[in-house]
Amino acid sequence: MTSADFVPDTRSLRTLRQAARDCRGCPLWEDATQTVFGEGPRKARLMLVGEQPGDEEDLEGEPFVGPAGRVLDDALRAAGISRGEVYLTNAVKHFKWRARGRRRLHQTPRAGEIEACRPWLEAELEAIKPVGLVALGATAGRALFGPGVRVGQDRGRLLESPLAPLAALTLHPSAVLRLHDHNEREGAMAALVEDLRMVAVGVADR
Repeated sequence: MTSADFVPDTRSLRTLRQAARDCRGCPLWEDATQTVFGEGPRKARLMLVGEQPGDEEDLEGEPFVGPAGRVLDDALRAAGISRGEVYLTNAVKHFKWRARGRRRLHQTPRAGEIEACRPWLEAELEAIKPVGLVALGATAGRALFGPGVRVGQDRGRLLESPLAPLAALTLHPSAVLRLHDHNEREGAMAALVEDLRMVAVGVADR
């Protein structure tokens, strides 16, 4: 059984979200609190895709509400983008973690887990039909654009993709959080804002 067995034929976001709650297409659901489906307007022209929910997202059931989400909020504001007009989701819908004491530490999803969740991401893309599509981080980049893309070499420019007229790959907000050097963090944040603004300007021109 794969997640495709749980994806309904409809492309109603409400119906998709409800169906995703019962997805058992890969083992990640067993340790997660709940499915974290995408959020945002049905007619969003810009869609951002991250890796997977974090600890707070897993508990609250919404994408990008934890520390990385707050960094993303700052980046969106700096880029002149309203979060309320963006569809936010993740390549993987369940939180993958391992315990360290009382903490739940993020673990990067494996290729098979990303592939198992792909039918949900494809359904969201079909429902939204975004003009602009941005992958946040390497995992989302591979899920959307294939294994040949790299954040270091491909960010800062538009990518050719059948998924959207405008597509790009940039840093995941959590990558900004992991930088302890002030100048490095400022530089990473500036790059994230620059990439978001690049796509937003292109979307506005269409």
